[in-house]
Amino acid sequence: MTKIGMVTGSFDPVTNGHLNIIARASQLFETLYVGIFYNKNKTGLFTIAERKAMLEEAVKAFPNVKVVTAHDSLAVDVAKELNVGYLVRGIRNAKDLDYEADLAFYNRYLASDIESVFLLTSPEWLYVSSSRIRELMHFHSDISAFVPESVVKKVEEKYDNLKRI
Repeated sequence: MTKIGMVTGSFDPVTNGHLNIIARASQLFETLYVGIFYNKNKTGLFTIAERKAMLEEAVKAFPNVKVVTAHDSLAVDVAKELNVGYLVRGIRNAKDLDYEADLAFYNRYLASDIESVFLLTSPEWLYVSSSRIRELMHFHSDISAFVPESVVKKVEEKYDNLKRI
């Protein structure tokens, strides 16, 4: 049986912490989807198309990783369509665990055959979050230590306001 996983998020923008989880998950599954999903509780900075382009560039070194997008679907429903057996989530702290456990409860209710898998964030990325990256961008700060080069390039292109240290 083919093991298919899916990492989900809004990836606005993708961070090195996200890439750490994706890289590690790509070693666990024959196919790993990275799903960019709309989050009604977040205001997006980048369009879905921009996020997808940045993410595809960032994961091109992983041949078994495919980027997908969805706007009006639950991750668990997209997972069913793609025959995903495992939803992979990164955990940075107790707050993340509480949020992810709640989400896993409902995902299990909606699709009992799909298992939730949690990977602990590597220590060097523990405090990196997309919301903090967006804040740094707002104040024209250097983000290159926290995001892949594809994000740095997009910020420079789109906002022409990134200062590199």
